[in-house]
Amino acid sequence: MDVPVEIEDLEIRLLLETMLLRYGYDFRQYTSASLKRRLLQCLTACDITHISDAIPKIIHDRSFLDQLIYAMSVTVTECFRDPPFYRLLRQKVMPVLATYPFINIWHAGCATGEEVYSMAILLQEEGLYHRARIFATDINNKSLHQAKEGIYTVKNMEEYANNYRATGGPGTLADYYHAKYDLARMSASLKENMVFAAHNLATDGVFSETHLILCRNVLIYFNNDLKNRALKLFDDSLVPGGFLCLGTKESLQFTDVADHFVPLSQELRIYQKRVPR
Repeated sequence: MDVPVEIEDLEIRLLLETMLLRYGYDFRQYTSASLKRRLLQCLTACDITHISDAIPKIIHDRSFLDQLIYAMSVTVTECFRDPPFYRLLRQKVMPVLATYPFINIWHAGCATGEEVYSMAILLQEEGLYHRARIFATDINNKSLHQAKEGIYTVKNMEEYANNYRATGGPGTLADYYHAKYDLARMSASLKENMVFAAHNLATDGVFSETHLILCRNVLIYFNNDLKNRALKLFDDSLVPGGFLCLGTKESLQFTDVADHFVPLSQELRIYQKRVPR
């Protein structure tokens, strides 16, 4: 017998409340359709028939919670994703960052880290990495572990090489990793100024005083209240004149902080925080 939709929705509400009360993870303001789809797929794979059956398992099994969070999080990323975006960073943003004695960069929702290493490569090539620190954060501990390890498949790296070339890089992507068998490990020099940490945009506070924040293709999974919370967090974290980079399907339009920024590129969703007069 099929479970009525309203009962499924009630079960999901109870499940999300349990995650919040037991561990502090708040998924209640994620857009319901995509969250429900990923949640049901995970529970089906775990051979759990009813959503409510997962509640006691979450309470007593932290490893199951981690598995569920991994399924509910979106981890789609790649090195130098959207080459025109990185090309504009190279041409317009890096010269501004070069005027600071020290540079803080925050990758919020860094997933498995490919874009974090892309930023490190860009900074190295622009001669700025030695005075920069990259804070890479995510809610997903499994993804964070992979990001910190910096190990990806050679097949993917070969595909990412096309992205790198399209950004106008002076070398080749292979200059920045060591391949063995089917795996590629990112160079240790890229990790020297990286800090990986768990951070929840739904519940945690300002992470650092930053000059550049990247949170690309994360906000599309938030409802309006959570989106505004995250954007207020970014606004509070950025120095005047700092840059905020969102995904191509995201925008500051009709948000609470829209008037605090001017677009460097509306098409590529790169914004600069206004400097007070």
